[in-house]
Amino acid sequence: MRIVLLPTALVTLAAIAVYLWTFIMAGRARGKYNVKAPAITGPEPFERAIRVQTNTLEQIVPFLPALWICAAFYPMPAAIIGAVWVVGRIIYGIAYYADPAKRGFGFTVAIAATVLLWVGGVLGIVMAWLA
Repeated sequence: MRIVLLPTALVTLAAIAVYLWTFIMAGRARGKYNVKAPAITGPEPFERAIRVQTNTLEQIVPFLPALWICAAFYPMPAAIIGAVWVVGRIIYGIAYYADPAKRGFGFTVAIAATVLLWVGGVLGIVMAWLA
């Protein structure tokens, strides 16, 4: 691996760590509120934990390919924007656990980062194609 992609690799590991955190929080809530699998409904704190985990999983799917495609053309900007995504997802999770109505800022930060990475990837591909 080129050394220039190490920051992107670190951001990828951080994103996976955020997902694992949400996974652990959902599992803890399942135990705490005695919600037996395969149920995904229960007391509101449990449902919040499940929603944070599920939404993070939904968001990591477009984020990771966008991150790496963008990084192929713009390694440091991609890593920085990827780190913003990680922070946004943490803010989202903490806010959602406390009050789902306050999740918007973290969600917006993360989705904006994904869109920027996608645009960077498209731009990189078009510029390479035209070169």
